[in-house]
Amino acid sequence: METAKILIYDGSFNGFLTTVFKAFEERLQIADIQSNAICQNGLFSETETVFTQMDKAKRVWNGIQAKSNVAIKNIYFSYLSGQRGIELILYRYIRKLFAKMPTSTSDFSDSLVLKISQLAKSVGREKHRMEAFVRFQLTQDGIYFANIEPDFDVLPLISKHFRSRYADQEWIIYDVKRKYGLYYNLKSVEIISLDLQEVYGNSIRKNDTFSGEEYAYQDLWNDYFKSTHIKSRINRKLHTQHVPKRYWKYLSEKKQAV
Repeated sequence: METAKILIYDGSFNGFLTTVFKAFEERLQIADIQSNAICQNGLFSETETVFTQMDKAKRVWNGIQAKSNVAIKNIYFSYLSGQRGIELILYRYIRKLFAKMPTSTSDFSDSLVLKISQLAKSVGREKHRMEAFVRFQLTQDGIYFANIEPDFDVLPLISKHFRSRYADQEWIIYDVKRKYGLYYNLKSVEIISLDLQEVYGNSIRKNDTFSGEEYAYQDLWNDYFKSTHIKSRINRKLHTQHVPKRYWKYLSEKKQAV
């Protein structure tokens, strides 16, 4: 009987797809698929490191996409959820897609299909929230900077939106939870890592990192936001549903609320 293996990859999505390719090509018994950052040995399993190969990752991507555009989107979004054990869950989902009698992506009576669909929707909601709630602050260097702290790793999903919307200015969006960010230099978007001494939120206390013009603009925006409120129509429960409190510390219009 073949011993089940734990496949270790580099933690990237292309690395995961390469691992899926290897598992299919060699018809391996898979006990788990783990990132090398958090790998744990199984008591009765062998481990093997899989090195990312873009050609193999692309073949898996194209193969899934040929099966279903819905499936490839759900897989990518679910992967970005970062949920513990998501790699093995996605591997089993992919196996179902390529079975002799493949599972439909809309068959929600299948618990695995339902789970992947729900995860993808949650990540999609977080993507849209980040696109709406990012607040840039102009630094002394002339770069627009924003901290975010999303529940899921949505930076890869929001890059296109901000590159299109703010194409004429340099900006950085930094995920303080995952310690990496996106930097747009007017030509391309790069992945960066920063050694931040503090997290820049919507504090009333001014910081020398940002320009005086930026704080004048924030005060203007905050005054406008307060002046448009109609007290008799305030529905705080509905408001917090649309703008959850966990985002308030990065919203300039919420300076008085946090």
